[in-house]
Amino acid sequence: MAGTRMDRLWAPWRMTFIRKSAKETGCLFCRLQRPGNDRARHVLVRREGALLMLNRYPYNPGHLMVAVARHSSTVAALNGDERRDFLDLVGLAERLLERAYRPQGMNHGANVGHVAGAGYPGHFHWHLVPRWSGDTNFMPTVGQAKVLPETLDQSYRRLKAALQELDGTARPKLRRRRGKG
Repeated sequence: MAGTRMDRLWAPWRMTFIRKSAKETGCLFCRLQRPGNDRARHVLVRREGALLMLNRYPYNPGHLMVAVARHSSTVAALNGDERRDFLDLVGLAERLLERAYRPQGMNHGANVGHVAGAGYPGHFHWHLVPRWSGDTNFMPTVGQAKVLPETLDQSYRRLKAALQELDGTARPKLRRRRGKG
């Protein structure tokens, strides 16, 4: 009988995440502008007018966000330097996702205002979500759940390595010498 069975999806690691998130107040993006541990907060790149970070509630692995530095709700309210930094980071995010994940497509978007779905309606930010033809599998369709195959820390490390490759600061990989037999 449809609708009478309850399925369970176990994700015990989420409780730590939920408890930590419940304690936070105010604007996430304003908090992230203050100095702190960027790795722990999953901030990949900072510019004076914007920052690039992983989404804490990703739709797919590598789900990135670019947020303007100033608490401003629309693109129209940004000055030229802020728009430049913001768009530079959107372009960098595209290149990082391409290098780190090789997506077949990408969703771009912003939710402006609470009724449009903005979790932080007073602070403009942009989402970039890598997509693949196989990411619409049975879990979201039948199980009404999304399965993410890596943690945020794994995504951060993957994207940080891609960033270092793009800017030329990646350490060369050492090759092992084969012994003569």
